[in-house]
Amino acid sequence: MITLAEALPLDAQLCFAIYSANIAINRVYKPVLDQLGITYPQYLVLSVLWQQDGQSVGAIAERLSLESSTITPLVKRLETAGLVQRRRNPGDERQVIVTLSPQGGSLHQESKCLTETLLERSGLSVADIVRLNTEISLLCDTLSSPHQAVPAEPADGARF
Repeated sequence: MITLAEALPLDAQLCFAIYSANIAINRVYKPVLDQLGITYPQYLVLSVLWQQDGQSVGAIAERLSLESSTITPLVKRLETAGLVQRRRNPGDERQVIVTLSPQGGSLHQESKCLTETLLERSGLSVADIVRLNTEISLLCDTLSSPHQAVPAEPADGARF
């Protein structure tokens, strides 16, 4: 039985499995994103805007758990590519509001092939992907919460 006090080999660590999965997914996405003319971080910014257009740089950063200083260069490159527009908020000149251009809006439909590509390459069903996403999101939310959960002893062969 693995105990929490034991040093786990790299392949048994959950953080490494998630990190490796992230790299693998990005490798699957890269050819599709290259065809769309955007990077993965730019795709994330666009995804936020496809969900709700007309957001401040700060709101986009918060949604992606990043700093505004990280989002600003992404937004500037998206604007140069003609995918978004930036303008100062007339009610608060400190805020920059980002909106999709018609070209950026139409890219949403083209990007849907990313999901199809991931499903095809992973061999997982839609239900499997939804379940996995739900579990990882729950883990992320729990780890991000100011209240720490009480650690439980893992079952035999559990991965951390």
